[in-house]
Amino acid sequence: MPDNHFPDTISLIGMPGAGKSTVGVLLAKMTGRGFRDTDLDIQLHARATLQEILEREGHLSLRAIEEQILLEIPLEQSIISTGGSVVYSETAMRRLSAAGPVVYLKSDFETLEKRVSATPDRGIASSAEHSFADIFAERVPLYQQYADISIDTADATAEEVAMAVLQILREP
Repeated sequence: MPDNHFPDTISLIGMPGAGKSTVGVLLAKMTGRGFRDTDLDIQLHARATLQEILEREGHLSLRAIEEQILLEIPLEQSIISTGGSVVYSETAMRRLSAAGPVVYLKSDFETLEKRVSATPDRGIASSAEHSFADIFAERVPLYQQYADISIDTADATAEEVAMAVLQILREP
């Protein structure tokens, strides 16, 4: 049964490797909300991995699919784990913001780079000539712009991050 002390919908944004999917599952369990992982939704929609979509259709196509999915899926009573590139869509971000708080799971570059390098085929939606550092520099201001809440994930476990989100949302 959903915990009515928390918003209907909580959206998680942040760089690849920030912990959105893991924290999202924990938040869903803790609040009784449903869980949506838009990276998974994209892959089911396209019948391909993120990396395959990037290789076959390019990063702009991946972003367009992500936007389409975020404009179509039900958001009510859900924890939404978004893809890292969601902040390039003003329309999708407006919808997420209207549904409930947007939580930016942030981390320092070195920590994220280490986490992402452990899974090199994760499919990051950017042009091939952009380095991870370029993507980080470009996206961080956008995450900050759209975030209602920011939580640092660098030195915390997923459980600690989820508890921090709930504690902040519980405050009057």
